[in-house]
Amino acid sequence: MSNLISPDLFGSWLKDDSELAVLDIREAEAYGKGAPLYAANLPSGRVAAEVERLLPRKSIRTVLVDGGDGSAARLVERLRAEGWSGLVALAGGLPAWLAQVREPRPTFDASGLDFSLAVLYRTNTPWITLQELRALRAKGQPVVLLDARSPAEFERGHVPGAINVSGADLIATFDAVVPSPDAQVVVACAGLPRAILGAQTLIEAGVPNPVSYLHNAKGEGLVEAGRRGAPAVADAADPASAEARLVKLTEGDGFARIDRATALAWRDDPDRTTYLIDVRPADDFAAGHVPGSVSLLGGQLFAVSYRNIPVRGARVVLIDDERGLRAGVTAHWLKQQRRTFEIALLLHSFGRQTQSLEMTRLQQKAPVAAG
Repeated sequence: MSNLISPDLFGSWLKDDSELAVLDIREAEAYGKGAPLYAANLPSGRVAAEVERLLPRKSIRTVLVDGGDGSAARLVERLRAEGWSGLVALAGGLPAWLAQVREPRPTFDASGLDFSLAVLYRTNTPWITLQELRALRAKGQPVVLLDARSPAEFERGHVPGAINVSGADLIATFDAVVPSPDAQVVVACAGLPRAILGAQTLIEAGVPNPVSYLHNAKGEGLVEAGRRGAPAVADAADPASAEARLVKLTEGDGFARIDRATALAWRDDPDRTTYLIDVRPADDFAAGHVPGSVSLLGGQLFAVSYRNIPVRGARVVLIDDERGLRAGVTAHWLKQQRRTFEIALLLHSFGRQTQSLEMTRLQQKAPVAAG
């Protein structure tokens, strides 16, 4: 098998239905938001530390793409010697790919911005500007501002007065952070994707409050640093209400529910790629998790799943506690992206024996995957 494939062959691979991974090995500054391929970014200097997380099987058909400097071919040669038999490099790198002008070039995925804007145009999600938010506050109108980014992003800077709630936790913590049904709820991020999807999550879940997203909350808006987080999901008020909202949000989704033994069998399947993604907080993951799983906040998968799930056609198992609030929200938006992976849920007690009647009912309605 050659170390190189032509741009024409690469284009045909992007259009077929078989498992395929594409890794953009440029440095993060050159990669930017992922254009033009929207593949996972794995700079060559980080390959040794991260390749096993991104490519769980060494035989996965994988294309490495560089900036035209030949580094992808050299990296393929080294990794093949270590057993990564499915790797090839795109001949000529991105310059050769971009030189194809005979027809529109396929991409590995779409940008998070494009996906969130498609949701916006379909649902007409309400929005307000930073100036309008300030005006509401000046009038004394009750406003709750929820920042749906990760804790690390939030701590680097956020709109003053915001509460940090990961997108996957919005339903779980809503009653604890929004005590009044009269308050205007505004969801923010540094740009648009997680703000739009976060606001639409609450709207589709049927919360009683008026909900909008903060349009382009960046630049002058992100001026306050430090941590101001929501209560832990386990401590959030009214769990039955949260679970009822999840049922409403995910009605018709129909995700398979599997057990721990099935997840482990899928993980070890030599013929199919499976990602075990634990969407609980990092501290919960550290206290106990399914072997072979990785910790990743569900909200980080909403609009840019290609960064963390680079194998098209893979199985994706979302792992959560027995209530499944985070996993359900995350799976709902992954499904909307229409990528070709198969989604299943593993809801596990992690040592706790209690389980709500509402979630039990939800699980009984869901299809159960065969091992």
